[in-house]
Amino acid sequence: MPSSLIVSTHERAEAVHGSMNGDVITYSRNVFLPLTFVCQNHCGYCTFRRPVSQGCLTMPDELDKLLIRGEQFGCTEVLFTFGERPEMVPGFEPYLKTLGYSTILEYCMEMSARAIAHGMLPHTNAGILTYEELEQLKPLNASMGLMLETTAEIPAHRGCPGKKPEVRIAMIEDAGKLQIPFTTGLLIGIGETREDRAESLRVISDLHHRYDHIQEIIIQNFCPKPGTDMAAFPGATTETMQGTISLANEILPPDISIQIPPNLADSQSLLRFGVTDLGGVSPVTPDYVNPEHPWPGIEELRRLTNGYTLRERLCIYPKYIKKGWYPPGLKDYIMKLENRISERGML
Repeated sequence: MPSSLIVSTHERAEAVHGSMNGDVITYSRNVFLPLTFVCQNHCGYCTFRRPVSQGCLTMPDELDKLLIRGEQFGCTEVLFTFGERPEMVPGFEPYLKTLGYSTILEYCMEMSARAIAHGMLPHTNAGILTYEELEQLKPLNASMGLMLETTAEIPAHRGCPGKKPEVRIAMIEDAGKLQIPFTTGLLIGIGETREDRAESLRVISDLHHRYDHIQEIIIQNFCPKPGTDMAAFPGATTETMQGTISLANEILPPDISIQIPPNLADSQSLLRFGVTDLGGVSPVTPDYVNPEHPWPGIEELRRLTNGYTLRERLCIYPKYIKKGWYPPGLKDYIMKLENRISERGML
């Protein structure tokens, strides 16, 4: 491990998850459910966004089937996501109203309640939300998230009102004010510099020092996609990822978990630089943002983390369970799921 690191993987794992023996890498078993692919942003690297059409909403019966499968596969988390501010896109609202909802947030709240009924904890990443909208979602979510991506103004985010750094920072701060256990992260290789990455990490660190709410940060490598404005971009190299993870380990407080996506990044070459988590991995649904990169199975995760202790976790980290930063209605579900993953870990 590089000698410049201030916090070792073991020390960070202990700070994040409590007393543990050895270097621990965690993951969450989840169901990934996009409610819509309609989005007001036009990011230069994205293939998630789709035009308004008859199939622009994931229907309730389809979501119910996936929730049932998630329950059958022992998933503990449902990741709800949708394109940012889809109501701002002309033609979207009539489709939403045919289902009886006036906003996508109402639909998300209904689906969150269904996820809870199936014994799984909702985690919503909905793009930019106001303080009041976060407050509305909080009673039905164990945690929430928003990728900062970068504090730099870059060409990839032209025409993207929700990608203005100050807007995203303000929402992460609002989540802190509301004591919402939160996930954020950096997207590496979209036109930012090393200093931009350092500045983004310092902003995240400062927010956490003030509100103590950031449980994990994702260091995600950009993967170029055919048909996008950035199809010819090279993406982030392994060396850039290693350097960014090391930088995160130096800048971030030790109680923030450092996550990489195991379906996108070369996990085996990155773990030793300070990674403590592999994020949500679904046995039920694809990665809709990067569908060309399938999730590894649990046995593959064990192979990738050879030499470490692989441990399942919930979407709300132990620190925030102890602090009571969860909706009262989720307490019994959280305790039951904690027992379940503890029992699975002993098998």
